[in-house]
Amino acid sequence: MPARASSQPGRLVGAHTPIAFVQAITQAYALRGLSAEGALTKAQIETSSLDDPQHRVTATQFERLCAAAMQELDDEAPGWFSRRLPWGSYGLLARASITAPTLGVALRRWCRHHGLLTDDVALTVKTSQGHARVEIDERRDLGALREFALLSLLRNLHGLACWWVDAPISLQLAQFPFDAPPHADVYPRLFPGPVRFGATQAALQFDANDLALPLRRDAAALDQMLRRALPIMVWPYRRDAGLSRRVHQLLQQPHAAHTAETLAARLALSPRTLHRQLRGEGTSLQALKDEARRARATELLLRTTQPVARVARAAGFQNDKSFIRAFRQWTGLTPEQYRLTHGGGTP
Repeated sequence: MPARASSQPGRLVGAHTPIAFVQAITQAYALRGLSAEGALTKAQIETSSLDDPQHRVTATQFERLCAAAMQELDDEAPGWFSRRLPWGSYGLLARASITAPTLGVALRRWCRHHGLLTDDVALTVKTSQGHARVEIDERRDLGALREFALLSLLRNLHGLACWWVDAPISLQLAQFPFDAPPHADVYPRLFPGPVRFGATQAALQFDANDLALPLRRDAAALDQMLRRALPIMVWPYRRDAGLSRRVHQLLQQPHAAHTAETLAARLALSPRTLHRQLRGEGTSLQALKDEARRARATELLLRTTQPVARVARAAGFQNDKSFIRAFRQWTGLTPEQYRLTHGGGTP
């Protein structure tokens, strides 16, 4: 359904994304000598609106524009870097990080691997005095697309980090190395918390304790997410927006029966509706069950010295053999190897 027109001419209800961001996408086409008209049409953005500096589009329109541009240009960083990042590049980074035990390990792994895609920028994770920071070191002039490149890198990584731990990560500061643009009002929407312009470099700052948060997603959930990843990057993370959150909460009850029938009854739904609505949110009941089991098992392996058989029962497995088989599929390691590799087992 198209957004309703507001009382303000040329503005749609919920239209907060500045036309400057749309212009950044069209400029990526221009750098290749191509026309963005087709992508604009898919996003239902009028070409004439590009000349209006006050114009705004909806997040859905911008999501569609980005999806079209990234696929048509075969560049997931459209025009930002000296060489393109082919479609699927950021998915590879996410896959390389999904087996990390904690957010800190995942972030450092993602930042390190990003350097394999381009050396135009370097991302690093630093900690100091109880604060954690993801910083961007610019190693090449990013030109006219600099603002959009830097804010997108930080927005994307923050969205992915929230998804990894399945919870909003509160930002203490988002800073950018340029003067406040005319559309500065959109920044608090993208980065909830204090925003500072005119800084020495682009960076996000948050509580260092968040680095110890366990990842609550697995490879199956990642496959589901990557089929429709752009909303995580374009929209602020809101875990409470869907049915999957309520199912996730019910799965945290260790002694309850977690079948489609019992969960659907708790949610006043039919099992068929439960499955259908979860598919609409890009996930499945089995994926959510696996997430809950993996999170519980990982936590016990890293924080306790309980035997593997006891961890298996606590994670909802009937025997340790099926648990070991599933755990190896999740992480590539047996529970004992995982505990040894990641230094777990401390009471």
